[in-house]
Amino acid sequence: MESHMRKIKHLIPILLALSFVIFCVQTGFAQGIKERMLSRLPVINELKAQGLVGENNQGFLEFRSGNKPNADVINAENSDRQEVYKAIATRQNATPALVGQTRAAQIAEKEAPGTWIQGADGAWKKK
Repeated sequence: MESHMRKIKHLIPILLALSFVIFCVQTGFAQGIKERMLSRLPVINELKAQGLVGENNQGFLEFRSGNKPNADVINAENSDRQEVYKAIATRQNATPALVGQTRAAQIAEKEAPGTWIQGADGAWKKK
């Protein structure tokens, strides 16, 4: 039973990622979100490189201090992420929070060294 649960646990991120891709392909709405997210990426990457922004354990960007340059970009990114998580949750019969937490784990694995990542326990560390 434990081995079966472990296999299912490993399939969840794959299914979520696949449903995100299907969602993006099937809707113009998602295309707009994807384009906006891609256009914000240079600013977000720079803020991460400066250590001002990190990836929290809920799947959202979070400022690490009171210094919040380009807050409008971070807020817009988090808003679009929330919309994507809601859409995936609806399709997967899950909650947006679960989708966000699962996505946070995926992001944490793929982030570049030096990026601030919030662990499941709430503690922040540099990758």
